Amino acid sequence: MTAPLYVPTVPFALAPSAGSAWVVDDVPGTVRVTAPPRTDVFLDPRDGVSSDSAGVLNAPTLLGTPPAGDFQLTARVTVDFAATFDAGVLLLHVDDRHWGKLCFEYSPDGVPLIVSVVTRGVSDDANGFAVDGNQVWLRVSRIGAAYAYHASLDGTRWSLVRHFALADPQRVVTVGFEGQSPTGDGCAVTFDRIGFTPTRLGDLRDGS
Repeated sequence: MTAPLYVPTVPFALAPSAGSAWVVDDVPGTVRVTAPPRTDVFLDPRDGVSSDSAGVLNAPTLLGTPPAGDFQLTARVTVDFAATFDAGVLLLHVDDRHWGKLCFEYSPDGVPLIVSVVTRGVSDDANGFAVDGNQVWLRVSRIGAAYAYHASLDGTRWSLVRHFALADPQRVVTVGFEGQSPTGDGCAVTFDRIGFTPTRLGDLRDGS
């Protein structure tokens, strides 16, 4: 079993996925990973909801179980974009058929985008706004039985990307990080200025 990792700014252990090579930097609140080639977490909706549709679930993840109640997990994400769909991701995970991810992703047009995916048997896929550069802030919040995804260019003013619920809310939800390179030969991702607070987000749409 892979040993858990501990980030000083996160109050719970984070478990690397099998075979992944996550690094906790000397700078507090920083983790890095290089996603191997052809890695992703995605259940293509074109394949339908059959349990025989395995999808692609081989990207490196770093996940832990947050305390009960509301929370906000934030990180600044830097991605060395090279190929389409390279991304750094904040990931919520119930099981292999129920999860959501907030991605900073390289589009087929060569534009960095905020992208969200929610999977309930199969994945959906929704583009948000474009980002000028290879760095952005991402945040996932739990608000009662629901979740919210936000993104920010400066870590101060936040734009709502997604408000949703995951199926089977009684199950244990883990949260953390993912790197992916679905079409490429690998992708280096850095998550820094990581912060976790067990507080409720007050307003989804006022920029806070």
